[in-house]
Amino acid sequence: MKVCTDACLFGALMPPGPPGEEYSVLDIGTGTGLLSLMYAQKNPLAIIDAVEINTDAALQAKENFDASPWKDRLHIIKVDIKDLDDNKKYDLIISNPPFFEDDLRSVDKAKNDAKHDAALSLGELLKVIDAKLNTAGNFAILLPYHRVAYFEKEAAKFNFHPGPKILVQQTPAHDPFRGILFFSREKRELRSGEMAIKNEEGVYTDAFTDLLKDYYLNM
Repeated sequence: MKVCTDACLFGALMPPGPPGEEYSVLDIGTGTGLLSLMYAQKNPLAIIDAVEINTDAALQAKENFDASPWKDRLHIIKVDIKDLDDNKKYDLIISNPPFFEDDLRSVDKAKNDAKHDAALSLGELLKVIDAKLNTAGNFAILLPYHRVAYFEKEAAKFNFHPGPKILVQQTPAHDPFRGILFFSREKRELRSGEMAIKNEEGVYTDAFTDLLKDYYLNM
């Protein structure tokens, strides 16, 4: 699957870990490793396990990890996340899950698993996060806007409390099309805002540029 602009924005908005100590990160459905690579770039104490069910994507992620300066802190695990049965807990969990739940499916099973919830529903994802997240941990997720309210309701069933929420727009004139959500087990101040990728002239906004300039080669 191609790298999407909204996924890059999600990666740039990930919260930093605790200062001065190593901490563990789980990337569920890493694809070709984009989020893990972005997080490793800015967080030198993060040890990241990236889980991917698709064989070709996992091989591509490993190739990308091995070619990066952070390869010693990036670990690809080719497995269905529901079958990851070790007892390890994580301080941060990130996921850009398949989300075209009710859209037309492709004849290509690999594309279905990558773009739909054929391999992992949002309810199953929350169950995995609940099992794998440390008591004081946080998790972040990228969703289509029309799934945000549903996911918040489902997360509450697992006693996850919402934190910052960023609604992503193509331009200020467009309605939101993605939601970037942060959760923890502790109640936090609720904050929400909107961010446009481009302005009315089709140029990247200053806010988007500031976030992505350290990741994009030309910005």
